[in-house]
Amino acid sequence: MIVDNAYYHQGRRVPLGGEDQSLGIARVPCDSGDFQWIGMHDPSPEELERVAKEFDLHPLAVEDAGDSHQRPKLERYGDTLFLVLKTLWYVDEDDAVETGEINVFVGADFVVTVRHGLGLDLADARRDLERRATVLEHGPMAVLYAICDRVVDEYERVGASLEEDVDEVEASVFSAMRTDDSSRIYVLKREIAEVRRAVLPLREPMRQLEAGGDDRITAETATYFRDVVDHLQRVAEVVDNLDALLSTAFDAHTARISVQQNDDMRKISAGAAVIVVPTLIAGIYGMNFTHMPELQWTYGYPFALLLMVGSAIVLIVWFKRSGWL
Repeated sequence: MIVDNAYYHQGRRVPLGGEDQSLGIARVPCDSGDFQWIGMHDPSPEELERVAKEFDLHPLAVEDAGDSHQRPKLERYGDTLFLVLKTLWYVDEDDAVETGEINVFVGADFVVTVRHGLGLDLADARRDLERRATVLEHGPMAVLYAICDRVVDEYERVGASLEEDVDEVEASVFSAMRTDDSSRIYVLKREIAEVRRAVLPLREPMRQLEAGGDDRITAETATYFRDVVDHLQRVAEVVDNLDALLSTAFDAHTARISVQQNDDMRKISAGAAVIVVPTLIAGIYGMNFTHMPELQWTYGYPFALLLMVGSAIVLIVWFKRSGWL
């Protein structure tokens, strides 16, 4: 569906019909410096085709925009730029990073955004941009910057949430209690890989925009994209650091399990020794030979019991001092 449709004249919005579709998706003739922005969310193939015909979008780009499983990329088709961005948001209860997608067509006098999934709502980005007329005066590239900036800001929020969970895992791994953190470590590493698939491929398109890879990007406009590149690089570093920390935490978790198993084996061995020695004494005194010592001794039976208990006590004291019990 088409969620918004507006014409921007000298940095100010001129509504052209929104969800009521009263004015359809017709392309509006634009004066110099003005442009039209159409926002779509999970459009049907028919809606996307209509927009493609109206704005003369390249069929290959339209095909990619209809598929919500594209890799972040920046391509040029004639005078139109086509940018694919992955949107991210974090579900803390499940330690899960959910993904969506935004496809942006940028022409000389139009912007068409095609959003897939339940992630970033561009309505907030549109309202923020509309409050900054000086930025909007840069034309369609201002919209492209606003979308990229909002997407990367969400990346930073996801990175901050992942940092909190990784800190929890580290605290659990090195706590005095016995914990099973391997499954959560695996889940977090998988979600970090999801973030990496969104962040790392986007760095090159952002660098191209920062370097003025389009005639419509002025030196002042490139400054805005430079800020996005800086934030994106920061997120990439956070992701790499978190992945390394989780790998270290998993190694530490595995080492702790080995140490705990060794401690368990020592305790089991010590307990077995405490039982074996008295059993040995009882076995010896249980042998029926005529000439065995103490068989005719009045205190022979209490002596045997005392010997068994005493040997067990000596072993327990010895094992405790050596740290086996």
